[in-house]
Amino acid sequence: MNSPANNSPSNAVPAGDGAVWTPIAEEAERATRVLHPESLQLPRPTHRRVLTVANQKGGVGKTTSTVNLAAGLAIHGLKVLVIDLDPQGNASTALAVEHRSGTPSVYEVLIGEISIADAAVISNQSDNLYCVPATIDLAGAEIELVSMVARESRLKEALNSDALDQLGVDYVFIDCPPSLGLLTVNALVAAQEVLIPIQCEYYALEGLGQLLRNIELVQAHLNPALSVSTILLTMYDGRTKLADQVTSEVRGHFGDTVLKTVIPRSVKVSEAPGFAQTVLTYDPGSRGAMSYLDAAREIAERGAAGRETA
Repeated sequence: MNSPANNSPSNAVPAGDGAVWTPIAEEAERATRVLHPESLQLPRPTHRRVLTVANQKGGVGKTTSTVNLAAGLAIHGLKVLVIDLDPQGNASTALAVEHRSGTPSVYEVLIGEISIADAAVISNQSDNLYCVPATIDLAGAEIELVSMVARESRLKEALNSDALDQLGVDYVFIDCPPSLGLLTVNALVAAQEVLIPIQCEYYALEGLGQLLRNIELVQAHLNPALSVSTILLTMYDGRTKLADQVTSEVRGHFGDTVLKTVIPRSVKVSEAPGFAQTVLTYDPGSRGAMSYLDAAREIAERGAAGRETA
């Protein structure tokens, strides 16, 4: 018969003050941070951060990452604005923000009819979380923008310091459509940073080169301050060698730009938008929710240290 001492987990290690660290204890601590957000206040950035979430490849978790990272920051004390720049309006749906045709939206902001502050709505996910919704009217905006003066800078003009000071936000996330058209160019010109979600699958890097070339063109001609500050690996399936290969390849190429946190493939993450929620409110104890909170914490810590690119 084993002695009690031999029943302790083989991978348990001392955690200081006589405590023992185990994977279960770590998961419990992470769950507590999600279920009781008041227990963790994330640090404010050294300056307001505007991040464009871009990848012209569809289905990589771009909108999902935008709303869940924003919610993770917001429920832990930071003020966040999400700008839904995708005519499909999926970010607006996930944040339970009205986006029927005729609703004040990012379309009216781009054509100069209203300000960002007038279009921003508080999400029911958190009092700290604002969203500028996208309506179907945005679908024709690219055609209308072509004839406008400074067409690439319409969003940048709207996101001026006075407008953002009025909302008092620490972070702005711009959710782009899955294309490299004029709406995405507006998002790249308006931001200081680009966050690229990359799916842990075979075609993960397909098209990434074109996105990086477009970012370089924007840097050269329209926004020299722009940088790729953050890469987030999504839809990770630990059961496959392929996921590890993609992860290693991306980390090897992009280094510390890649967040340490990897977002697992999760049914709960996929289900949440159908209930007009982020996964952090839909199932706060799930692996997906805890992973997005960890990623949000990494982003906040980088911003507070003034080292966005780690």
